[in-house]
Amino acid sequence: MDMLSSKLLVFAMVLTRVSAFFLVTPVFSWTSIPVRIKVAMTVVLSFFFAMVLPHRVVIRSVDPLSVVVLLSYESVYGLGLGLITVLVFTAVRFFGQIVEQQMGLTMSEVLDPLMGEGAQALGLMIEMVFIMLFLAANGHHLFLLVVSRSYEAFPAGSVPTVGVLLEGIIAGGSVLLTAGLRLAAPILTAFMVLMVTLAVLARIAPEMNILFISMPMRIGLGLLMVGAFIPFVEGYVGEFAEWMGKLLPL
Repeated sequence: MDMLSSKLLVFAMVLTRVSAFFLVTPVFSWTSIPVRIKVAMTVVLSFFFAMVLPHRVVIRSVDPLSVVVLLSYESVYGLGLGLITVLVFTAVRFFGQIVEQQMGLTMSEVLDPLMGEGAQALGLMIEMVFIMLFLAANGHHLFLLVVSRSYEAFPAGSVPTVGVLLEGIIAGGSVLLTAGLRLAAPILTAFMVLMVTLAVLARIAPEMNILFISMPMRIGLGLLMVGAFIPFVEGYVGEFAEWMGKLLPL
């Protein structure tokens, strides 16, 4: 294989991995971002990574089938990295869904302007606050760092096994559940105390309509707890970076 063909193949592999990663990664995969901007950004970043990152794999001669296999490996690796970031990022939305369920607001939906799909109002507000803090802390640079580190660990043409990727995705799902419950634990505790209090009131005063007064109390308590919780979302941004470093197969 001549030098030009080798360079083109390396660029194609880099473009495949970067495109697959940004296809599912939060922030870069938002439907609110025009497709032309996404394509241009992906091509520019791929060209940059292809020029500056080391390539330990020397490609001498490949047939069309081998090219398809190499590109498939790159796309699977990129999608695996992206899915792990999605799982960690989704913990905030999972937390919002838990709170809304406790408040009885699961039936209220608004349009998510970023993803173009329906979402609960309170959960969307919490997610928006986290996204603003994440971007303000240059969190989107973390995704670029992930791509860069992936080429340091596995250069173009060299990717981890499927087992390693599956292990990272499974661990990401575990972190999603754990992080969501950790974030919601104080609010769940407050609602548990409220339910116990209402149960005692129902026992003391059976004539009181507990169902009628419980809904506004649950909504008020939920809004109060969310308002007290939002200032602590910033701390989760730092933990997000730590989880990414532990889960990603780099």
